[in-house]
Amino acid sequence: MQAIYQFPNLTVTEIFSHIYSMGTITQRDRQFLQQALLQESLSEEEITMIDRLVYAVRRGWLKMID
Repeated sequence: MQAIYQFPNLTVTEIFSHIYSMGTITQRDRQFLQQALLQESLSEEEITMIDRLVYAVRRGWLKMID
């Protein structure tokens, strides 16, 4: 099975910072986060960052775009 996107050298922290600085979360960002959750053993800090992103989207603080 081939991954849709490859994310070499990116970390959850970098994606988190990028998403918050732009105020939007793209399909590609969502796929990266999904892959990170499924394939990596994440630290508590990284899991908390992802939880904060989900909360921000639900509250309307971040906009989801394609």
